[in-house]
Amino acid sequence: MGGRSARSDMRAGLAAAALFAALPWPAVAEADCAADRADLRWQGGGESFTVELADDPEERGRGLMFREAMDPAAGMLFVYESPRRAQFWMKNTLIPLDMVFADGTGLVTHIHSNAIPGDLTPIDGGPGVVFVLEINGGLANTLGIAPGAELRHPAIPSGTAVWPCEQ
Repeated sequence: MGGRSARSDMRAGLAAAALFAALPWPAVAEADCAADRADLRWQGGGESFTVELADDPEERGRGLMFREAMDPAAGMLFVYESPRRAQFWMKNTLIPLDMVFADGTGLVTHIHSNAIPGDLTPIDGGPGVVFVLEINGGLANTLGIAPGAELRHPAIPSGTAVWPCEQ
């Protein structure tokens, strides 16, 4: 009896995850860009996150430190002035995070999943990073976000964006 219940719970959880991943796509495709939102789309899916911007050295240095929780539909978007090899660590960060690294066009180039709270090991996003979206740990995998996905935000210049705000 316990095994059957666990299987039912697992099926219900998988169905809910599939529904969660599928529902936002039309809303992402139709919504206008906004400074407090980062949109991602990929083959078979899309998601929109309410974001705080970290676009100066002080904000980038503080990041999501000392936060005890973050809404599943929220995140922080780090914006750099020029492409670089972006490295992060989890000092004073209390929640696991996924880091979605993107180049200057908004093309996702690397995902680091489930960064460990408090870990001082550098997390390397690779060369050419201009944008980093931090979201709750495990969410990128659950939703299917992978390299090749496209990030949209007003900070990405429309003339070079793979998914420009003005369409």
